[in-house]
Amino acid sequence: MKTIRTFKDMRRLVAEAKRHLRIVAVNPHDEASRNTLQQVAETGIAEVISIEDSLDERAAQKAVALIRRGDADVLMKGLIGTDILLKAILNKVSGLLPEGSVLSHVAVAEIASYPKLLFFSDVAVIPYPTQKQRIEEVRYTADVCHRLGITEPRIALIHCAEHGGRQFPFVDGYHDIKQMAAEGCFGRCIVDGPIDVKSACSLEALQAKGIASPLNGEADVLIMPDIEAGNTFYKAMTLFAHARTAGILWGAQCPVVLPSRGDSAEAKFNSILFALACL
Repeated sequence: MKTIRTFKDMRRLVAEAKRHLRIVAVNPHDEASRNTLQQVAETGIAEVISIEDSLDERAAQKAVALIRRGDADVLMKGLIGTDILLKAILNKVSGLLPEGSVLSHVAVAEIASYPKLLFFSDVAVIPYPTQKQRIEEVRYTADVCHRLGITEPRIALIHCAEHGGRQFPFVDGYHDIKQMAAEGCFGRCIVDGPIDVKSACSLEALQAKGIASPLNGEADVLIMPDIEAGNTFYKAMTLFAHARTAGILWGAQCPVVLPSRGDSAEAKFNSILFALACL
């Protein structure tokens, strides 16, 4: 598979696969959802199934049931509260999260000044990851990269410096994650940290600090320390760097497109592309 470096590449990958994929949208009553789904239908990249019900909880349950039966491949949030949709997804009896699994958000950005797509997690679901959750974030992002043809993703465990401290106890777990990566627990990948964003993505910055890192300033993935750092990075990229972005929930039975009210129509469409490309 050819490595995906842009959303244009991602769109070509989905189109060339010529698979019959189905998106089930929950109460897509808002104009943004309707326009995005119309674009999906017009491009022919997937079939759109709309589940509409005056009761949001019931609409969410119907859509989740459709996924469970194997009658749809991607779940998308429309004009419905995120908490309502997540409640249906996380239901222990009728939901979509396998026992023992973690639900996490994976975002991706196409930035004009960076030569490839940059993935990062978690900006929307897990506030302060436990060690188990952070391990799954690494596993999920490595999996997503592999599915997109990135054979050996470089994964950076982000921190404000290349060392920890008693005020940052979570950094102690980075060593164990790096050991797991070395043992092949995440498939073929390179994991290093703690490291700051600039050193992870710039060889010049790395050399200026005199840091030796196998990432070589070419990170594919940034694992953020918490939701505050991740969400701030995400918003800064879109506002100041004019990055094109997409995001999905990973870990459930299917990818979940969970657009934010602040997302552009392009970001919503790119998120659908992202979900379809990962199947």
